[in-house]
Amino acid sequence: MHPDRASLLSSARRVLVKVGSAVLTCPSGLDADRLADLAGQVASLRAGGRDVVVVSSGAIAAGVRRLGLPGRPTSIPGKQAAAAVGQGALQRAWEEALGAHGIRAAQVLLTADDLANRHRYLNARHTFQTLLEWGVVPVVNENDTVAVEEIKFGDNDQLAALVAGLVAADAVVILSDVDAMYDADPGSSPSARPIRVVRRIDAALLSVAGETREGAGGVGTGGMVTKLLAARKCMTAGIPMVLLSGREPDAIRRAVAGEPLGTLFAATRAPRHRGRRLWLAHLPRPAGELVVDQGAAEALRNGGRSLLPVGVRAVRGAFGVGAAVRCVDESGAPVGVGLVNYASAEIERIRGRRTADIDSLLGYRHSDEVIHRDHFVLEEST
Repeated sequence: MHPDRASLLSSARRVLVKVGSAVLTCPSGLDADRLADLAGQVASLRAGGRDVVVVSSGAIAAGVRRLGLPGRPTSIPGKQAAAAVGQGALQRAWEEALGAHGIRAAQVLLTADDLANRHRYLNARHTFQTLLEWGVVPVVNENDTVAVEEIKFGDNDQLAALVAGLVAADAVVILSDVDAMYDADPGSSPSARPIRVVRRIDAALLSVAGETREGAGGVGTGGMVTKLLAARKCMTAGIPMVLLSGREPDAIRRAVAGEPLGTLFAATRAPRHRGRRLWLAHLPRPAGELVVDQGAAEALRNGGRSLLPVGVRAVRGAFGVGAAVRCVDESGAPVGVGLVNYASAEIERIRGRRTADIDSLLGYRHSDEVIHRDHFVLEEST
């Protein structure tokens, strides 16, 4: 047993389990035996005094099979329609599987837009907390029936990472059709070896992941890169994540107990961000962009300074006061995300000017800063 696993996972009191489509489905539709097995493992965690949140893929795949379609739709309306047919079946399957253990389930459907809005984010957090206090297992999925490209998470690995921060999970378990992260593509490299512990996600590791094929069955949307990006979000929040095969017997319980299964993405340090800063760091989609000059980028990255009007070179998008906006340097490289004190039209009028000029340009001054340092977080680097 690896000491990291014992210390980081066995003490977890709130566990988020994400289940991929490839794990839940079979040629005839949803795999009832697999769902029963997973529900049994969830029941085992709860019997040990843990809260459990499930993020479940499978609505579109279930709809495709119920409709007898030849394959997964490629159009947004087609995916939405398949999800509309399949989501009810998916939730009912979870309710029946968990109900066999006397556990109630709740359906929670989210879009990226829900979590990008601070008010809705807090409402969702309160709802999750109440469900867990009531002893209910939330079963979460992206709201595919209304999500479009502008507001969708893109895959449930990212959704799982965002929800983990939202509910203050102590550990995340990702169940997939692969059994670990490998140092090369095991499909093309016979010498590829599993990586048991990852402590930092850098460009080299992302490059390896980009070469790894996954989900050969064609029912899922995530890949190894999305899992690494999700792991990085979890690690930033101080939450360890473990990637496992969803078909390994009793994998969830064994991994949480500390057995050396899959790949552990170890979050061994205190979280970099909490509260509002964590929300900003994990924001699915900022409302717009500000291009800042070299001096401002340096001050934000290394000086812990606020963003002043003089440092703003361009404004992209339309947004209001208090919106979360991404800052990029003049080369396009991301700097960070912050809450603006002025609307986009106002920033357009004061950009490149001194703070003392704000009053004469606008006729008023809300703040000296476009973004205050207390409401800004740096972008994660690779």
